[in-house]
Amino acid sequence: MDLNWYWYIGLGVLGGGVVGWVINAAVQKARKSSAEVLINKMREEASKEAEHIQREAKVTAKSEILKLREECEHELKERRREQQNVEKRLSQREEALERKNDSLDGKLKNLERQEKEIELLRERLNNRENELQQSISKQIDELERVAQLDRETARQMLLEKLKNEVKNESGLLVRDLLEEAKQKAEKESRRILTYAIQRYASDCTYERTTATIPLPNDEMKGRIIGREGRNIRALEAATGVNILIDDTPEAVVISCFDPVRKEVARQLMERLIGDGRIHPTRIEELAKKIAKEVEDDVYSAGESAVLETGIQGVSPQVIKLLGRLKFRYSFSQNVLQHSLETAYFMGIIAAELGLDEQKAKRIGLFHDIGKAVDHEVEGSHAQIGADILRKHNEAKDVIQAVAAHHGEVEPVSLYDVLINACDTLSASRPGARSETTELYLKRLEQLESIAHDFAGVESCFALQAGREVRVVVTPEKISEGEAQMLAKDICQRIEKEMNYPGQIKVTIIRETRSVEYAK
Repeated sequence: MDLNWYWYIGLGVLGGGVVGWVINAAVQKARKSSAEVLINKMREEASKEAEHIQREAKVTAKSEILKLREECEHELKERRREQQNVEKRLSQREEALERKNDSLDGKLKNLERQEKEIELLRERLNNRENELQQSISKQIDELERVAQLDRETARQMLLEKLKNEVKNESGLLVRDLLEEAKQKAEKESRRILTYAIQRYASDCTYERTTATIPLPNDEMKGRIIGREGRNIRALEAATGVNILIDDTPEAVVISCFDPVRKEVARQLMERLIGDGRIHPTRIEELAKKIAKEVEDDVYSAGESAVLETGIQGVSPQVIKLLGRLKFRYSFSQNVLQHSLETAYFMGIIAAELGLDEQKAKRIGLFHDIGKAVDHEVEGSHAQIGADILRKHNEAKDVIQAVAAHHGEVEPVSLYDVLINACDTLSASRPGARSETTELYLKRLEQLESIAHDFAGVESCFALQAGREVRVVVTPEKISEGEAQMLAKDICQRIEKEMNYPGQIKVTIIRETRSVEYAK
């Protein structure tokens, strides 16, 4: 291609660029001119609108200012009115205070005047009191001279007389109160005890423990002793008892503090006598067999007692100790049977009083458990029983009641008092226990001796097998009120010094006799 064509093409392109630039510049200029016109127009419209808004704002501001001015003037008038009212009330109060002040000044002057008058009266009273004291002193001196008694002696006589009068009146009051309380308590207690005895009415048994074994003939004594005493030594060694062979015909005596060992020895002796084969080897074999049988019988008896009363959670060791009571007797009363009776009484009376019946039965059944080992452990059976129950994790109130059922520990709950009453109820019912004539007479003598020790007692008599004592007093020495206090003192001493079943009634007899002789 020719070079000229290239030049033509370049010039055409350059010319097109120049023409485009010129056209663009013209367009931009036209746009700028149109925008300036539009802006000026908007500016004029905004200026007009601003002037309009400014005029409206001025009008609104003026109206608001006028409104606020009116409100301020109204509020100012109200405050001035309130201030005037307050000033008026203050003025009235000030006038009232001035009047009160004037009144108080008058009262103060009146009080000062009255105080001066009181001072004058006090001085006059002091003078009068001094005159009276002098007059009384003179009269006392005159009375001492006439009565030939000094002041201290007269005071002692007056105090003694007042003391006797107060003692007599207090005795009468105590008697009335005690009589009323006694009637109410006896009525309720009779109802509860009658109900308990009616619910549990067992037969009266007269079981007696005996260590005497009857023999078919006196020849059997020699066979029991054996050659050079080997049989009797084997018997004592196997059972742990003492066998006494004396001049009593056709009988031997077994002696032992352990009731279970005594029972083993008794059964062993009876079987040996019945079998006729008596030698050391036979004795040892039969003793082991009987001991096992008695041990099973002991546990069975304890388990039956627990099931019969319906209590739960008793350890096997405690059951075994309960069973041992089957072979223990107190005043010929079987201790296990006595414990069952006490448990029944406890349950019945506790139900009447609204107490825990199961807990009451538990206390009644366990209360004499210490007697199962009291021949092995030192101390009272109540304390021993409490220690046993404590080792086997019994409840604290059960342990406390067992320890307190003979008064050795101070009672702290109703169960402590109830077990004492139920224990006595079981022991003192007719036929429950027996005692020797010697012990019976000794108790009567002790009862009369205690009553005789008090001043003013003329004579006394024990009645109703020692369940009542009647005391005859000298009426000149014991007044009616003092008689009631004397009965209370005798009862307290009987409770402290004597052991007895049930209760003892103390009756004071005071009579006044007037005797004249016709001549």
